[in-house]
Amino acid sequence: GRRLDLRGLKCPLPAMKTRVALGMMRAGERLTVLATDPMSAIDVPHAATGAGGAILQQYREGATQVFEIEKSGQL
Repeated sequence: GRRLDLRGLKCPLPAMKTRVALGMMRAGERLTVLATDPMSAIDVPHAATGAGGAILQQYREGATQVFEIEKSGQL
């Protein structure tokens, strides 16, 4: 799958970049997003579902939020 390292970026950039990346993906493809902005815990899942993605996993590794997202078949 694809990997999007957005550590160090402030919201709304992680959410916007997640939305753009998902927009370029096909159904069934997976995207891993790494972000450190605390707001990304809320903003990235909203952006992902709005762009046709499904959150498979969301967890923390230290200061990093990790999101495992799969592009769904419908928008």
